Amino acid sequence: MEPETFPEELADALVGVQRLIRRRLRRQMPDPRLRGAEVELLRLVVTRPGIGISDAAKDLGLAANSVSTLVNQLAKAGYLVRETDPADRRAARLLPTPAAGTRLREWRRRRAELVRRHVSRLDEEDRRALHAAIPALRKLADALHEEAEES
Repeated sequence: MEPETFPEELADALVGVQRLIRRRLRRQMPDPRLRGAEVELLRLVVTRPGIGISDAAKDLGLAANSVSTLVNQLAKAGYLVRETDPADRRAARLLPTPAAGTRLREWRRRRAELVRRHVSRLDEEDRRALHAAIPALRKLADALHEEAEES
């Protein structure tokens, strides 16, 4: 590993794995097909029911109008409900529908199966290396998230 190329190689590997997982899952999932940003918003709302659009935009690193567009698409598909926030009638709260929970559980199940199948094809040393890297990758994700919040 060359220190000067390591960050780029790591970023390329992570993006490549994520892109391929999304592509494979998108083909397997029933319609409507959801884009990556839609899945991320859905995951966020399931995790934090009642979140507002501006907070969701901040967490996802997107513009509020982009999140509003995603909300409209997911509401039309039957995955989100937009309610008026009783504390601020101008703001909306986002709530998942039962269909959203079902969709995400199925997506997680299929994602785990896909990754399990491919990881099982690796030799034991590679599987151990990937497992050992998980804590460091989580710390990296936390650091990136904290930096994004500071911006």
